[in-house]
Amino acid sequence: MTQNKRESLIYTVLMCFFMVLWMGTYNVILQHGTFNTEVAIASWVGFPFAYVFAMICDLFVVSKLAKGVAFRWFVTPEDSVFKKIVCISLCMAVPMVIIMSLYGAMEAAFHTGMWSQVPVIWLTNIPHNFIMAVPLQLLIAGPLIRRIFRALFPVGSVLA
Repeated sequence: MTQNKRESLIYTVLMCFFMVLWMGTYNVILQHGTFNTEVAIASWVGFPFAYVFAMICDLFVVSKLAKGVAFRWFVTPEDSVFKKIVCISLCMAVPMVIIMSLYGAMEAAFHTGMWSQVPVIWLTNIPHNFIMAVPLQLLIAGPLIRRIFRALFPVGSVLA
C-alpha cells in the first residue's frame, strides 16, 4: 500500500494508465466484434481523453468515496494489508465501472450520432465492464502495478 499522498498519486497514474488502456481496448473490441488494426488505432486514439477523464474521476470523486466506504463498512486500520487492498480495490472498481461505462456510451454516441441509445449502451456496458474490470483489477493489474511501483519506488524513497 502507498505510504503518502505522493506515492498515492504516482500509483494512481500507473494504475489508471493500465486499466484505461486495457478496458478501452476491450470496449472497442466489444463494439467492433473483433481485434484488428482499426480497433487498435481506435482504442489508442480514444485513450488520452478517457485517461484524463478517468484520472479526474479517480482523484476527485471515486478514491475518497471508495476509501470512505471500505473503512466504514468493510475494513479497519488493524486489518491485514491484503484485506484492505481487496476491499479498496472492489470499492474503487464499482463506481469506476459505472462512470467509465457512461463515458464509453457517450463516446460511442458521439461517433455514431445515436444519442438516444446512450442509456441502453450504458446499461449494456456496465455488466460487460464489471466482469472484465474486477478480475483484471484484483488478479492482474493490482499485483502487477504494485510490483512495478515498489520496484521503481522502494518504501521510503518517495518523500511525503
